[in-house]
Amino acid sequence: MEILAEGSGELVGWHDPDEHREWVRQNKSRNLLDKRMSIAEAVAKYVFDGAFIAFGGFGHIRVSMAAVYEIIRQRKKHLILAGKTAVHDADILIGSGCVDRIEVAYAFGHELRGLSPASRRAVETGQCKVVAELSNAAYQWRFLAAMMGVPFIPTRNMLGTDTFKYSSAKVAKDPFSGKPICLLPACYPDVVFIHVPRCDMYGNAQIDGTIIEDFELARAARRLILTTEEIVPESEIRSKPWRTVIPFFLVDAVVEVPYGAHPCQMPLRYFFDEEHIGEWLQLSRSPEGTKEYFDKYVYGTKDFNEYLELVGGLRKLQYLKQVEELRAPMRAPWLKKKEE
Repeated sequence: MEILAEGSGELVGWHDPDEHREWVRQNKSRNLLDKRMSIAEAVAKYVFDGAFIAFGGFGHIRVSMAAVYEIIRQRKKHLILAGKTAVHDADILIGSGCVDRIEVAYAFGHELRGLSPASRRAVETGQCKVVAELSNAAYQWRFLAAMMGVPFIPTRNMLGTDTFKYSSAKVAKDPFSGKPICLLPACYPDVVFIHVPRCDMYGNAQIDGTIIEDFELARAARRLILTTEEIVPESEIRSKPWRTVIPFFLVDAVVEVPYGAHPCQMPLRYFFDEEHIGEWLQLSRSPEGTKEYFDKYVYGTKDFNEYLELVGGLRKLQYLKQVEELRAPMRAPWLKKKEE
């Protein structure tokens, strides 16, 4: 195959598909095992310094913030982040110093809420390095290639752009048409965290609403940790098998953590905590304020439950739940109809 151009970005997360297949064979069991553990145990067991990590969800929606805070609490170092649709998780992790390298599709902004002071400051001062750039679609296709067990996936995405210039992709001459085609390398994160509404103790998980790229990401992960709003009996999962997006044999740990996406939104369960997100954005404008936030909400709490008490406890959580309940019928009428 004739290579016509190469991006200058660092290749992160790539493995030979045959090597990855053998790694999975040796390290992942297909037995029905009880995988329940605490988030502290899961992070301590599977997240090593220098790991390439990724999070499910999208932006401020269905993000495993319980895992984010625990990674910081355990002071993991030199992590590389897949900044595929990263917003609050990326800002918090980079601001804490745990992540010092990132491959970016979208980051350094909080969508309609404005830019990300802490992570932008870290990049501008050299504390965090952007090792490569991609489009959102390209990142999903990197995971798709990994899921399919192929070393790369061809696409016309990014051709002729500066995004390609700073990516780890290559442009080759298509042997069929003779035209340029972009080759996106497969991506296998070392550790992936996905927050789901429900799963059983084995890891069979269901997701309400859009699944974004979590279908592909779960199958690309070397280690997959599920945080969940609730652990339900296996019989409940089996009663609606068509809703199981993630099967047990992909999963390494199951962590029950109600409100585990706070302050982000969990569709059909609770709304964004705009007050808390706003507090982070205000404090993170300065290094001193950023330190104040982590000292109060992460290092000053022993676990995620204590953090939830500190941000307002049951009263605040019930309010966020009520707001989401009022909005849910307008945003997801399809779910009610399907369940009926």
